[in-house]
Amino acid sequence: MKFSLAIAGLASMLPAAMAVMEWGQCGGLYYTGSTTCDNGTSCVKLNGSLYTSSSKSSSTSKTSSTSKTSSTSKTSSTSKTSSTTSSSSTTPSQTGVCPGGTKFKYFGVNESSAEFGDGKIPGILDKDYTWPSPSSIDFFLSKGMNSFRIPFMLERLCPPATGMTGAFDATYLQGLKTIVSYITSKGGYAAIEPHNYARYNGVVITDYAAFQTFWQHLAQEFMYDSKVIFDICNEPYGIPATDAASLMQAGINGVRASGATQLILVEGTSWSGAHSWISSGNADAFVGITDPLDNVAFEMHQYLDSDSSGSNATCTSTTIGEERLAAASAWLIANNKKGVLGEMGGGSNDVCIAAIKGALCHLQKQGGAWLGFFWWAAGPWWGTYFQSIEPPSGPAVARILPEALLPFV
Repeated sequence: MKFSLAIAGLASMLPAAMAVMEWGQCGGLYYTGSTTCDNGTSCVKLNGSLYTSSSKSSSTSKTSSTSKTSSTSKTSSTSKTSSTTSSSSTTPSQTGVCPGGTKFKYFGVNESSAEFGDGKIPGILDKDYTWPSPSSIDFFLSKGMNSFRIPFMLERLCPPATGMTGAFDATYLQGLKTIVSYITSKGGYAAIEPHNYARYNGVVITDYAAFQTFWQHLAQEFMYDSKVIFDICNEPYGIPATDAASLMQAGINGVRASGATQLILVEGTSWSGAHSWISSGNADAFVGITDPLDNVAFEMHQYLDSDSSGSNATCTSTTIGEERLAAASAWLIANNKKGVLGEMGGGSNDVCIAAIKGALCHLQKQGGAWLGFFWWAAGPWWGTYFQSIEPPSGPAVARILPEALLPFV
């Protein structure tokens, strides 16, 4: 998102509940909510915090195993024959909301929280940042959604003292692995992405070799899980499109050097805006992006307020979504490329709901050019932020979810 709303300490603003529902947070450092578990559940430790875990059925319990031989691992025999971009569903939408549309292969939400606490390096878990709640994952899976974009902070994973090519911080890596494993073990897709705007330790990344090494090392940690997607870097800005393309190409090269074969997402400069994909220079710079497995998609973001920032709950018009996406869609089709809309948001009002539906229908009617969509954002610390879709009571849950999103599942 163009303007960060990830404010450290939001956890202290959350009201205590009478009883915590299954996989809701019920304890941990700096946690101030309810510690009373719902019937049939008890507190278990996950990512340094405590969550309620059902004692009724082993199918809902969370395993902490993230080894390559675990039940959620990907076998090499399947990884090397998979082509994610070519296998998108061609089944028309069955809801009738978008006649003739192609259903998304990936449809879900951003789970924003591990990148919170801007400037707090390494930060304190559950004070400066936290990890997505399993109860949130379960909620969206129960609604038919299947995909989750997981932002993280590059400096927490790669401490500045040792740089991008140094050893990962073991605790932070385990936190990332734990939530990813939870998602994929339940059949969902997890797109992992450094939410760093093409910067590391406050400086624009120009050491592409180091960035390539970083991605080679990170992809090795997830290469056996077929449901992991590699999102190279969130929203570059303030750099030429050619530099953004070089950064993304280095990331692709690193992922493939690891032996990983999963889908890769790349983002352009100017916050990877769909509306500015042509004018920013991304269209020209990114047409030459290469992947030896031809399993890469172009991730764009699009907000619906007057400046496309996502900072205002007022959408420009009921048709602004499809209007701002049109040129990017045409570019994808003309160049035989695939796209993913990695962020979009708007307010819970009639104009925005119509604009969101129009945008999603537009995406689905582009002959499969758009593989998926992620709403910005879920996450446990958003509070009253107007685009929060965190269950059970985020402001976007009441109307945006049932009226604008679920018809396209």
